[in-house]
Formats: sequence, C-alpha cells, structure tokens
Amino acid sequence: MSQGLHIAMLSVHGLIRAEHPELGCDADTGGQITYVLDLARHLARHPRVTRVDLFTRQVFDPAVSPDYARPVEPLGEDGARIVRIPCGPRKYLRKESLWPYLDEFVDRTVNFLRREGHPPHLFHSHYADAGYVGHELSRFLGIPLFHTGHSLGRTKRDRLLASGEAADTIELRYRLRQRIRVEERVFQHAACVICSTRQEADTQWGMYQNAYDTELLVLPPGTDASLFSPPARHWHPPPIRYEVDQFLRHPRRPMILALARADPRKNLRRLMQAYARSPRLQDMANLVIVAGNRDDARDLPGSSRDEMTQLLLDVDKFELYGKVALPKHHDVTEVPELYRLAVRRRGVFVNAALTEPFGLTLIEAAASGLPVVATHDGGPRDIIHNCRNGLLVDPLDVGAIARAIEEVLSDRARWRRFSEAGRAGVRRHYTWTAHVNRYVRQVESAIQRLRPKGVPRRKTDAQRRRMLTFDRLLVCDIDNTLVGDPVALEKLLALLRREHQHLGFGVATGRSLELTLEVLEQHRIHRPDMLITSVGTEIHEGPYHDPADGWTQHISHRWNRDAVVAELADVEGLELQGEDGQRPFKVSYFVDGLRAARDDDADAVQDGGRRIEREVAERLRKARVRFTTVFSHGQFLDILPLRASKGKAIRYLADKWGIPYDRILVAGDSGNDEEMLRGDTLGVVVGNYSAELEPLRRYSRVHFATGHYAAGILEGIAHYRFLEPRQAPANIQQSQEHS
Repeated sequence: MSQGLHIAMLSVHGLIRAEHPELGCDADTGGQITYVLDLARHLARHPRVTRVDLFTRQVFDPAVSPDYARPVEPLGEDGARIVRIPCGPRKYLRKESLWPYLDEFVDRTVNFLRREGHPPHLFHSHYADAGYVGHELSRFLGIPLFHTGHSLGRTKRDRLLASGEAADTIELRYRLRQRIRVEERVFQHAACVICSTRQEADTQWGMYQNAYDTELLVLPPGTDASLFSPPARHWHPPPIRYEVDQFLRHPRRPMILALARADPRKNLRRLMQAYARSPRLQDMANLVIVAGNRDDARDLPGSSRDEMTQLLLDVDKFELYGKVALPKHHDVTEVPELYRLAVRRRGVFVNAALTEPFGLTLIEAAASGLPVVATHDGGPRDIIHNCRNGLLVDPLDVGAIARAIEEVLSDRARWRRFSEAGRAGVRRHYTWTAHVNRYVRQVESAIQRLRPKGVPRRKTDAQRRRMLTFDRLLVCDIDNTLVGDPVALEKLLALLRREHQHLGFGVATGRSLELTLEVLEQHRIHRPDMLITSVGTEIHEGPYHDPADGWTQHISHRWNRDAVVAELADVEGLELQGEDGQRPFKVSYFVDGLRAARDDDADAVQDGGRRIEREVAERLRKARVRFTTVFSHGQFLDILPLRASKGKAIRYLADKWGIPYDRILVAGDSGNDEEMLRGDTLGVVVGNYSAELEPLRRYSRVHFATGHYAAGILEGIAHYRFLEPRQAPANIQQSQEHS
C-alpha cells in the first residue's frame, strides 16, 4: 500500500490502560487485555503500520482508577493509543451487562472517526461484544473486519451444562443466546477470523455455520522475550518473593505455581485438592496460587469472592498452613519475576482450567524456562505439541493432576529437558515478530481482495470517506416538498450533485422504506445518504441504507404497540389504516369525518384533529402508555414511541455524526414535519404548506418560502446562505485535502 496501515482494534469490556493493567480483578480482566495491549504495541512497531487505535469503553467510577476515564491515552509506541468511548452508565459494568449499550458505542465511535477525518483500513474486534460493534461499523462503512473470539458462546454453554448448571440459570447469568447470535453474524461477515489454535478453528468455530466460507487463520499470540526469560546467572530474587514466602515454612522447596483469576472455571480448587491428597507432593514442593489482588476477600466481586473464600477454607480443611501461599498483592510487572522465581526453585507451572481457548500464561512460563502441566482442552494441546515442555491432564481428574506434577518434579533430567525445549519452542512458534508479520500480510491481502459480505463492490473508498467528512446536511420531506415541481426538483438535484463533496442529503418521510425507495426511483432522485422513514421511527444510513440499530434500541424504551391498538379500538372517528400503513413502532389511523371536510373548512379540520388528539392522549395516559401523537394533512394520526419523531431522528443523526444543528437545513410542508422544523436547525416551510404549520411563523429559524415544492427548498438554501463557505473543523479540511 502507498500509505501505512491504520488498524482500529475493538476490545469493549474490562479495564484497559497502557501501564500496569489490573489483571485478575474479575472475569473480564484476564488474558484478553494482555493480548490486545501486546498486539497493539507490536503492530505499531511494524514498518508498514502507521497507526493503531485500541477502542475500549470509558469508565467513570470511584471504585476504579481515574485512568479509565481518560478519553485518549498513548500506548508508549509511536502511532499507538487507547481511545475510550462512553456508552451506557458511567460506572464499570461486567461484559454481560453491556449488551444494551453497544449501539451507543457504535454511534459514538462513528462520531469519533468523523471528527478524526481518517477512517481506518481495518477493524479488528476481540470477543463477542466487540464483534457486534465491529460488525456494525464494518457493515456500515464498508471496511473489512477481522475478529478474534477469545472464547465462544456455544463452547461455554456446553461446558456449563455438562458441569450441571441449569440452562435457565446459565442464560440469566451469561446471556448466551444473544452472544451466540452475534458470533454467528460476525462469523458470516468477517473477512478473517483469527484463531489461536487449530482446535479452536476446527472444533469450536466448527460448531457455527460458515455460510460464506470465511477464512480461519490459525495465528497464535506471541510473547515478549525481553520480559519473559530465565533468571540470569546473577539474578537476585525480587520483592514479590516476600509476598510469597511469608506463607511458607520451607520457602526454598520447588514451587507449584498457578497464576489465574479467582474463578471457578480456572479450576483452582481441584489443584488445591490434588496437592492436599498427595503427601508426596506436600513433602517435595510448595503450592503458590496467585489469584488477583485483594485487601479483604469479602470485598471481592461475587464469584471471585466465593472462589477465594473456598480456597482459604480448603487450606484450613486440609491443614495446609506453611505449605500453600495465596499472596494478596502482585503487580503485572512482577509476573515475569514470579516465573523466574519458580524456575530458580525448579518448580512447575500449572494451568488446570476447565476450558482454555489458548493459554497465554503457558507461553510465558515456557519462555521463562518453567515446565508446565496443563489441561488437555483447547490451546494447551497445541502449545505442548509445539514446545514439548510438559504434560497434559484431565482437569476433572484430581489424581491425574497430582501424578503429572509429581512426574515433572521428581525427574531432574526431564525437568531440564522440558525447560530447554520450552524456550526453544517459544522462539520457534510464539514470537510477536512472526505474529505481526503474518498478520500484516493477511490484512493487506484482505484490503486488496475482500469486502465485507453483502456489501457491493461498487461501494468505493471515496463514498465511505464522504460519509465521514461532509460538513452540512439537507433533510427534506418527500411528498409535496421534494416532489411536485419537476423543473425545480431537477435544479435542486443538480445543486446536490455539484455540492456532493461537502453536502449530505437526507429525506424524512411518513412513508415506509419500501415506498420511499419506490418514489425516489420514480422521480429519478439519487439515493440519499440518510433515510428517516415511517414518521421518524426508522433510520437507514449510507449508500446501501443499513438500518440504524442504535435508534431502534433507543425508541423501543417502554413502547407497547399492542396496548395502543387495544386502548384506541373504540375511539369514535378513528379508523385504523391498512397493513401497509403500519410499522413496528408506528400505529397509523385515518381521522374519519375530517377527510371529506379538509378542503372546505380548514379551521374545522384543525379543531377536529386537535379534539381527537386530546381524546387519544387522555386514553393513552390513563393506560400508562408512553407515546407521541402526530396529526398531519388533515386526515392522518400516527401514534409513535415517546422518543420517536422526525425531529428527534434528525437530532440523533446530528449527534451521531457530529454535525452542528446550524449546519442542518430541514424542509417540510405538513404537521408531521413540525417537530423537525422547530429547534436549532434551519427550517424551511415550502409555499404549498398545510395550515397546521402556521404557528411556526413565530420561530426565528423557520423561513416560510413563497416558492412551492423544491423551489421552496432552493429559496430556503438561498435565504440562509446555506452553501456559502464556512470554517470547517481542521480535521475535516485535512481529510478533504488528502482525498
């Protein structure tokens, strides 16, 4: 490529910061954080990469460090940074609670990219929640998506069911149905799915439908040899030694080291039981379990608190005082020293997790020269096969765990072979240099050859860039506003073509999407950048009109369509429109008796319409239904969710795309345009308007044109001098210069 790659990584949940990330605080602060930070840094060092942005969630919470509220944080490498996007409540949330707010994350990421003015070449999502965000961004902007699952919902559900948990309990706690649906969508859409192991590619992703033959690339993560290495000849034990040794009666004995968060899936209690039931192990080695940080175990979050409490109780139950260390504090920078301490004491590293998608700690231990005993599930099988530095065990077999540890520790020659083979295997198979070189080749190939599934190839880079860089927006109603005067319409369309580079174009209509596209085609109007349809209850964006799922999520709050229909079934003068007029978030009626009168007595029509609106509102309020009413053209009454309308939809798009209200010109002719004409936008009422808009004359930002239909829109553009050059944000100007 002529310019270097710009890669946008997405890792939504957890606590991510550049220095001293807090690992093991809960189930969301584990190996994924280490992986994405390391990948971002090493990608930034690659000569063909100029920028790496790691997008995560912004958190304002006194319970965590203020570092996680910083909007942007450098990652310590030129061109690499963490970008924090606010979504949902300000406080820290576990990943299962984030699903309702992910559309906010999508929209605000779009806004950030627009402000920056430089869309990335690639999105790379990590885990299912970021997969949802990446899928929406990729689909809308036409930018390829890579995805790394880290763990998969189907695999997790099967293992939880096998462990005896009830299906309803699993769903309530983990929301796996939604997660699995998202994983299916991401798998079918992504340009490439990166797997850490062949078992993940063949077995775990094999449980999902690969309808488009998405490429599965087995690319194990690397390890940093400058951090993880054996103790040097004159190595001095680090301060973390005192945190460990204060628990031990014979601290110089070999260490059985486990490093994992306090979580039942990490299987630490079975490791404790294996040690407790083997007098031989207790005589030859100490057990050291480093399971996050705590001041008081009672203050840990739910499952971590329960697990840590059980581990402490097991020490008492099996009378393991002086033999087991459960250090309360450690820093991420001390982890390499823990491995070296275990190597110096000729110990063994144990990862007995019930399921292990990869096992980054096994690579770190191997690079440090520490032999391993690991679960026979998932990634450890590939690692032991490649490094030949330890033994695999059934994590449910306590006796097998004990025997494997004894076997490693009791044979010094074997211990030495495992130690040397582990270091050689990591150098051969698990370096970050090899990882990012192959990664970059794959990205460049994807950009050249692939588009996200379902996006036509005619969608060019220029179209995508334009959606992120136009600096003002024209939004028009269709019937009796945009159409009605073919000559004026052609003049308006010519102006839109001429101002294409900086002027966005949208329509806002009561029609459905299908009828909107039909009338646009009938009048040969090029497809707008944004479609607000069904009286503001539906938004579609981009050249291919992708639905704005965030808007749907927003307006669905406390909406009960069935209750509206039931409450208004016997209101005199209301006639439910046919099926074509109904939508999920719109109940539409004819106001019977006003249709015939509307041309003869406009005042009577308005009075009758207001009377029926009042009666409808009273009924719905008594039924505690949340609603908005829109009366238009002297005959139509629409009931919408409280949060929905054309005006609210325009403001949603303005906030999402970062377009100032005074750079949005809206044009309409009837009552269902009233709200979008009021407010801080620039309003134009065309000359052929309905009488219901007459009260808007008192608004300073509403211009009543003399010209009818599109001629009135052109008059409004001239009145506001809407197309005259204005000072655009610097990043938008730069983007246009570079385009």
